[in-house]
Amino acid sequence: MIIKTLDDAPPFELKGIEHVKKRIVIGPSDGSQEIVLRHFSIEPGGATPHHAHKFPHLVKVESGQGVVVDEKGDAHPLKQGDFIYVNDNETHQFKNAGAELFEFICIVPRRGEN
Repeated sequence: MIIKTLDDAPPFELKGIEHVKKRIVIGPSDGSQEIVLRHFSIEPGGATPHHAHKFPHLVKVESGQGVVVDEKGDAHPLKQGDFIYVNDNETHQFKNAGAELFEFICIVPRRGEN
């Protein structure tokens, strides 16, 4: 069994993506060979790229206010406690829509975190 806090996972910035930090909270270095639990924080005005992956995402909003932009470009408001499922190859983008930090947990299969 592994028990960690968010402080146990140092944040790192994503190359070429400003105002977004990522943490690997539980992953391969903890012995998890099938799933990876990640934490993202997006500063006000920040966003992830509008992109797709060959793996699904399970997302839970932890704090702040944001939007998730779908394949059509439609923005869907998000708040603390919301859950999102992003299917394989589904184009998506997360944006901070507020004045405070927007934070969410994202769980992906191991192949999604190489």
